[in-house]
Amino acid sequence: MHYHPSFHVKAHPDKPAVIMTGSGAVVTYGELESQSNRFAQLLRARGIGIGDTIALCFENHPTFFSLCWGAQRAGIVYVAISSRLTPPEVAYIARDSGAKLLVGLSSLAHVLDAVAIEAPEVAQLRLGGSGEHDLAAALAAMPAEPVADERAGCDMLYSSGTTGKPKGVRVPLPEDPAIGGINSLIALASGPFGIRGDAVYLSPAPLYHAAPLRWSMTVHRLGGTVVCMEKFDAEKALQAIEQYRVTDSQWVPTHFVRMLKLPEEVRNRYDISSLRGAIHAAAPCPVPVKQAMIKWWGPVLNEYYAGTEGNGFTFISSPEWLARPGSVGRALLGTIRICDESGDEVPRGTEGQVFFEGGNPFQYHNDPDKTRDATNKHGWTSLGDVGWEDDEGYLYLTDRKSFMIISGGVNIYPQEIESLLVTHPKVADVAVIGAPDPDMGERVVAIIQPADPADAGPALAEELTAWLAPQLSRVKMPRQIDFREELPREPTGKLFKRLLRDEYKAAAAATA
Repeated sequence: MHYHPSFHVKAHPDKPAVIMTGSGAVVTYGELESQSNRFAQLLRARGIGIGDTIALCFENHPTFFSLCWGAQRAGIVYVAISSRLTPPEVAYIARDSGAKLLVGLSSLAHVLDAVAIEAPEVAQLRLGGSGEHDLAAALAAMPAEPVADERAGCDMLYSSGTTGKPKGVRVPLPEDPAIGGINSLIALASGPFGIRGDAVYLSPAPLYHAAPLRWSMTVHRLGGTVVCMEKFDAEKALQAIEQYRVTDSQWVPTHFVRMLKLPEEVRNRYDISSLRGAIHAAAPCPVPVKQAMIKWWGPVLNEYYAGTEGNGFTFISSPEWLARPGSVGRALLGTIRICDESGDEVPRGTEGQVFFEGGNPFQYHNDPDKTRDATNKHGWTSLGDVGWEDDEGYLYLTDRKSFMIISGGVNIYPQEIESLLVTHPKVADVAVIGAPDPDMGERVVAIIQPADPADAGPALAEELTAWLAPQLSRVKMPRQIDFREELPREPTGKLFKRLLRDEYKAAAAATA
């Protein structure tokens, strides 16, 4: 079996490979094959060879897949850069990755123009550009046949920078040079997740992130159709499931929260019976939220825990989860090791840092210290999360180690408090952080985005405190509740806690 769109085009050249829900644009497998070959040819014409790096700065756009597949079949390392970053951040990633070419959308010209000044050594092409930057004209001049030296390439994706400066996760080019070779994600997607060649897969998140990009391309490897939202909207996501008879999809808990908070008549308006699987990951899902989703959608939710690093992978189905609420499953890739501060394994049922043994190798690009910090004395690697394992090997995540609050010598993990607060009907979003405190070291602060901005104020703070009191031990109770119109959250659901913590630290320093 060849796991590549170039194989499926032979049988289904007119089958949609990509459908955009907003514009309605369709890219067939035949068009994907032609466009990806032209881009591979263009890379070679510009002297970009096997093992070289390029960068792509795009909002969700149908051409994005053609460029990724073109790079993949040319043996290129392709870096997807968030379209939400500032020019200095884009320039940093382009330079740090060693990109020989940056391709972007002309709608991002204000960013790309500034990047051209900051990083003039990185050549640029733009979709919708003109002159020497005109990607469409450059592609049209290329043949639509495969390059003579086809070889499998891979992505290098950068961390979102929620806890520090973004770092590229570098993995070696696949040992098997065949562009249609199997990999661990193909085996997982077609195995426990049940994604097949007839899949209609809804991707509601930005494609520059690991899960949306890798899973969408895996659907293409299997011959399915990717239905891609330009931007997530709760009701439009339900509409897309009904309209395109979506069979498989992938979400983050924030998506679930926003869909559940739609009026009941809106939620009941759409037919979601075509769903065979609704995958979710990226952040821990509050137990009441997942219970409500399974009640609504049925036992189709499949959860995994993994990272861009690919060092391990757990899986849990809806029936398993209902028997073990809160678990993220058992390992399908790598062996879970829960370790203490010394890096030694602790007994099951004991909380510690989550490591994986025997997963895929990786390193952080140009950052040997970060690579070393992610690896313990046994050679096991960690994403920085804390959790525990039950007697049957099911993993439960407590929080990220770096998010832990130490108040009066007590370790407090924000995730538990956030998971409660987000279920309150007047709360749209929440972040819980530790702010400097002269007496306790740190105090627990809850930053709330109200469902109705008009509710922000002391009365809602008192209501939330009273509501939390019977559910949380006194030491975990927020000592301060603040309100924001919006929290700094990635569209993938990841929260930029670093920004919030830095803000509160600066305010404390100024007061002192």
